[in-house]
Amino acid sequence: MTRVLIVEDQKMAQENMEAIIRSSDAYTWAGTIPNAADAELFCMREPVDLILMDVCTARDENGIEAAAVIKKKFPEIKIIIVTSMAEHSFIEKAKAARADSFWYKDSGHDELLDVMNRTVSGESIFPDKTPEVKLGLTTSYELTQYELNVIRALMQSTGDEDAASMLGCTKSNVRWHIGRILDKTGYRTRMELLIAIAQKNLIIVTPDKALEDSE
Repeated sequence: MTRVLIVEDQKMAQENMEAIIRSSDAYTWAGTIPNAADAELFCMREPVDLILMDVCTARDENGIEAAAVIKKKFPEIKIIIVTSMAEHSFIEKAKAARADSFWYKDSGHDELLDVMNRTVSGESIFPDKTPEVKLGLTTSYELTQYELNVIRALMQSTGDEDAASMLGCTKSNVRWHIGRILDKTGYRTRMELLIAIAQKNLIIVTPDKALEDSE
């Protein structure tokens, strides 16, 4: 049977994935750990065929980075990146890390089992787009990529000047885009907007401050 390691720091998500594994005759639960940085050591000590790897784990360890390390040392281990966060860059980063598939936690349990089965069979399953997130009067799909980049820069910066530097534009350009975003969403202030963004896990701040380019 396929031995599955779960790397997840949220108890409910852990229990849900463990239940899915136990409900199938094709899989056996190898273990659950909360920290992605410990996954490599686990694979050195225990036989693992498939990893369900969360992106953001305990102690702020990054599951995608851990997946890249594991794939170099254990290329035969299949890795499915799992997340509840509608951060568009995760999909491409997971592909670059040589993860085999990608799954959003908000999808149904049957879908996860299907992704697991297809991944073990040699397929690579990645969503075409992130989930649509309601944001005030609009949704994430109605914001342009550049508007999302402006929001990301604001969440990572110390102010408009810093955000403009990250984006390679002027402060007035940043403020103009924020005005457009507020008009679309209906939020009164940028603080209301940024709080809503954070609560909905729409934009994830990354240490390298990498921004997608171009308007």
